[in-house]
Amino acid sequence: MRPSGGAPRAASPAVWLVAVLAFATTSMLVASLQAEGGATEIVFASGSDDTGTVQRLVDAFNESNRGAIHVTWREMGPESDAHRRQLVKELSSGSGGVDLIASDVIWTAEFAKKRWVEDLSRRFYDAYDRDSFLAPALGSATYRLRIRGVPWYTDAGLLFYRKDKLAQSGFAAPPKTWEELARMAGKVMKDTGTRYGFVFQGAEYEGGAVNAAEFIWSAGGDLMTGRLTVTGAVLPGVTETDSVLVGSEAAARGLDIARKLVAEKVSPAAVASFREREALEAFVAGDAIFLRSWPYVYGVLRRAGFTADQFGVAPLPAAAAGGRSASCLGGWNLMINASSSKSERDAAWKLIRYLTAPAQQKRQAREAGLLPILRELYDDPNLVKEVPVIGLGKQVLTSQLHARPISPFYSEISAKIARAFNQTLKGKLTGAEAAQILDKDLRAIVRRNR
Repeated sequence: MRPSGGAPRAASPAVWLVAVLAFATTSMLVASLQAEGGATEIVFASGSDDTGTVQRLVDAFNESNRGAIHVTWREMGPESDAHRRQLVKELSSGSGGVDLIASDVIWTAEFAKKRWVEDLSRRFYDAYDRDSFLAPALGSATYRLRIRGVPWYTDAGLLFYRKDKLAQSGFAAPPKTWEELARMAGKVMKDTGTRYGFVFQGAEYEGGAVNAAEFIWSAGGDLMTGRLTVTGAVLPGVTETDSVLVGSEAAARGLDIARKLVAEKVSPAAVASFREREALEAFVAGDAIFLRSWPYVYGVLRRAGFTADQFGVAPLPAAAAGGRSASCLGGWNLMINASSSKSERDAAWKLIRYLTAPAQQKRQAREAGLLPILRELYDDPNLVKEVPVIGLGKQVLTSQLHARPISPFYSEISAKIARAFNQTLKGKLTGAEAAQILDKDLRAIVRRNR
């Protein structure tokens, strides 16, 4: 008892030590309990974003879910191949370091077959009407009739062109065929002193495989078809690579078209080393009249100061008059890491629902130029007016779109296509030689992986 009216007595060092230890222990226990009952922490990994749109979307989600869920966005590399290698390394180790995965459309079969991602079929059908999605986009997230991801945004190969330079040479519309493109490019290059007629992606990587496929498809050729046997019924073109078709004369003709553009100096020899970045830089710098790229480039050009009078967007050319344009399906799907805990997977699903809602899909379109995956948005007059590439995207997505082979071993297929295309561009192979080599190589891949 303290004497009345007196000062408190100083505690001994031993008493102070006991008090400090008790306080520290209590604090750690409280912190532990708060963590257990606090926000679920998840990591969302997606490709690089120069516009800042993804971070702003994540920040808005975190704010609206404060105390319940907190998302950390991990920005992956800008190239699909490197992005995939990093994810494969983590997923194959059973790591829970990433909970929500932005997956290129070509990874669905591989990730699903290896059971790295959750089967979202039940969640999807409980939450969505499948008809609200663009069919090609949803198909890219499906493997063996099961929903493995939810489309986030879609892509299609497009032709960007310098409208102002075409006008200077008397051209009022973009080319319909590759021959027209070459003729127009030659005249505009001569009239305006522009270095290159047409730039695209010819390097030995996934983008090269995409460009090769578009040239082949535009000439009426194909790479592979698929079929899936389910309880005795064969469903053509569903989800499993089966027949190799790339050895055709049409495929050879498509590859020869690409080589001819380089041989006739419509495209520079350096295009055999171009990826998206190099091709875009040439176009932005005013060194190219035509550019093959993805819809996001529309936003890049507007932010770079290009006006609607200076550039336009059109479908890719066909091989011949009256032929059909062919564009490769691209885009990214949202998948949940099967190794994450239930609470992390539930939190990731909530983020998927947020990112695919109309409001966020519109924001992505406006701020980043990304094509939405909801059908209704292509009929939104205000959105189409703000982002005109959406109007063209609807035309391409509904009538000119082709998908790459859906296969768990697509990375092997892609490497062979990219290699043969690159060698063709360099003049080391003719179109016919490249097509025959590809036919042999792809058949060997199919046999080896059956």
